Amino acid sequence: MIEPTRFVIFLGAALLLAIAPGPGMLYVLARTLAGGKREGVLSAAGTFTGGLVHVLAAAAGLSVVLAKSALAFETVKYAGAAYLCFLGVRMILDSRNDDNELPNVLPRRNPLWQGVTTEVLNPKTALFFLSFIPQFVNRAAGHVFFQFVLLGTISVIMNTSADLVVTMLAGPLGNRLRSSSRLRRRQRTATGLIMMGLGTYLAVGESK
Repeated sequence: MIEPTRFVIFLGAALLLAIAPGPGMLYVLARTLAGGKREGVLSAAGTFTGGLVHVLAAAAGLSVVLAKSALAFETVKYAGAAYLCFLGVRMILDSRNDDNELPNVLPRRNPLWQGVTTEVLNPKTALFFLSFIPQFVNRAAGHVFFQFVLLGTISVIMNTSADLVVTMLAGPLGNRLRSSSRLRRRQRTATGLIMMGLGTYLAVGESK
């Protein structure tokens, strides 16, 4: 159903993006440092649920249009590849500004539902799934909705797994991230280059 080569590329890209400290991971880390590992795990479960909401919503909306229109499908893929490159450039530029601090959280609120709300109401998550997942969907094989859901779920699981590892290692990781501005800059630069390379590769590969 999904092309094996593209699936391997997807797994590699999803893994690299999952382990790169982004807003979701920093949120879970902040909750862990504020309320302990239990709050961290519940927060990770919340962001996992919120991520699945985005996956299902994007899959439902896109599959109706994309399954019927080859032009719409190609348009979404090229636009998505361009957006990945744009995100990469933004990350590299933002890495010069050391603003990747741990976010403020409200420990008294239910960490599970706060995690769900934080993720569901994040428009950047929706845009990311709309740009990233369609690059690996094989329209010719059919079942666009199920392909999207499968790939999206794998991506969310990888992200959550990385968040749980961070929760278990919250103490040393938190100190490292807060104290090392150089580490944060390098991480954001590396992630930006990965996204630019991925977007370029997918756009060029699709045009051949």
